[in-house]
Amino acid sequence: MHHRLTDLLSSLNPVRPWFGLVNANTLKADAIAGLTNAAIVLPQGVAFAIIAGLPPEFGLFTAVVVALIAGIWGSSMIMVSGPTTAISAVIFASMSQFAVPGSQDYISMVFTLTLMVGTIQIIAGIFKMGGLISFISHSVLIGFTAAAALLIAASQLGGALGIARGDGGGVFERLRHIAEHFDQLNITALTVSGVTILSLVLLSRFSKKVPSYIIALAIGSGVAYLLGASDKGVAMFSPLQSIFPSIGAPDISPGLIAELLPAAATVAFVGLLEAISIGRSFAMRRDEPYDSSQEMVGQGLSNAVGSFFQCYAGSGSFTRSGLNADAGAQTPFSTIFAAGFLVILLLVLAPYLELVPVPAMAGVILFVSYRLINFAEIHHVLTSNKSETAILVATFLTGIFTELDLAIVVGVITSLCVFLYDSAHPIVAIGAPTDVNGRRVFKNAATYDLPECPQISVIRIDGPLFFASVENVEQQFRRSEVGSVVPKTKLMGLKGLWKIDLSGAGLLLKEIRRARKAGGDFHIFTTNAPSLTTLNRLHVFDELGENHLHNNKAEAIAAAVHSADDDICKDCTLRVFIECAHKPGA
Repeated sequence: MHHRLTDLLSSLNPVRPWFGLVNANTLKADAIAGLTNAAIVLPQGVAFAIIAGLPPEFGLFTAVVVALIAGIWGSSMIMVSGPTTAISAVIFASMSQFAVPGSQDYISMVFTLTLMVGTIQIIAGIFKMGGLISFISHSVLIGFTAAAALLIAASQLGGALGIARGDGGGVFERLRHIAEHFDQLNITALTVSGVTILSLVLLSRFSKKVPSYIIALAIGSGVAYLLGASDKGVAMFSPLQSIFPSIGAPDISPGLIAELLPAAATVAFVGLLEAISIGRSFAMRRDEPYDSSQEMVGQGLSNAVGSFFQCYAGSGSFTRSGLNADAGAQTPFSTIFAAGFLVILLLVLAPYLELVPVPAMAGVILFVSYRLINFAEIHHVLTSNKSETAILVATFLTGIFTELDLAIVVGVITSLCVFLYDSAHPIVAIGAPTDVNGRRVFKNAATYDLPECPQISVIRIDGPLFFASVENVEQQFRRSEVGSVVPKTKLMGLKGLWKIDLSGAGLLLKEIRRARKAGGDFHIFTTNAPSLTTLNRLHVFDELGENHLHNNKAEAIAAAVHSADDDICKDCTLRVFIECAHKPGA
């Protein structure tokens, strides 16, 4: 308990380790990066809040408060947090079943959800659960994000075409609503959204540092003004209710908390998966330390505190983090500068929001949703790995045909099933020596069609040898014996063996006895200390014999060749091992 309390105080300490890296040079670089980020996040914050079913100002509050706190208390040096498309989509899909998006009840429930999300993330960070994220396949996030992107696009397509919004629902319900009301198509709205999207496409090819969203919205608004859009039935944005958040405590009634708990757990998980994936990626790229559990605390703290300042749940943003890195950010001070500059931009530009047509913003969100789908990564998964393909497809289809938050659950369960299946099916490979660039190396004999010694098999196990895998491993042993004319001496390498239990030790004992009973023998070679300790404790070495345990493959082969039947060796022309040169008939 004392240890947990110490960890908590250390995680929440406002004096962060990176403070010592701040100097005049880093402050200058961080200020430039912060200004660039503020210009990008202004229209994004508005767009993401709309995706979440909230008034636009809440996205901007989130971009200030959440980014500020997560930047200070997180673990990444350059990751920028705030509103994201994925979390916005999950909130919209989860919360719209409880209240009408944009209504006062809906807004109040979102703030409660945000506090719950933050609390869950802080608890996860305190209990050092950051490593558990590594067990969730990245394909879950890819499939989930693609499903979220389609839901976002379907929700904004009507606005881009000038068609009145329907009652909501999933992707197909929204597309059906548009098809049924296609006679309401507004050509002016379509022109404005089309020009906005075209501007974004062209600007995105020009430079990442250009505030393309602001420019595209300005162009779309200019076209709308020239066409007299407001007089032709094109909806315009309402002015922001406020540019500064009001402070208030979310509703924490037990009944509401119980009702929102599944949605809160989903949002918390998606947020952590996003943030830790992004933070770890940039830390590796920049050769910086990264603590995923501290990141959990930082993300949780930003959401918990943000819920009192009219923020909704946020997470790390890959787009803004990448821009931050490209702009030369050095420390989390860049997020502090970004928050400050965003407030200044709000003061200057907020009065002009009512001049922005809804189709222009819908065009921006459609472009964002398209960019959210990682087509290259999807193609890579689909063409390279069947297990990851199953995870991706299961997550994606669940998000499309049912609920978006259920997609995460299905993806995680599928990941777990794949992990358990792979654990129960370790690789058992028969190796044989061959020359590669003048060096003698062992490769899979079956894969590379290499000749095998008629008396000796060199076997390697890669994976765990435990109760769930022993049956599969034994079956692979038996298949490897098919076609053997004489009993073989087995040399088993356990370098890749990362777990063994009583059942695994039992299988080894069985194989040792089986080989010797058939007239062959059994040797083990490994320097894997945990495996050696376990095998010794489970009395495998008592059966094996001291002279049959070796430090490396060469020692095991030398011992096995020395004991090989000379009558068979003298007629053998294969001479698979170097040591065969000392046998009769060489």
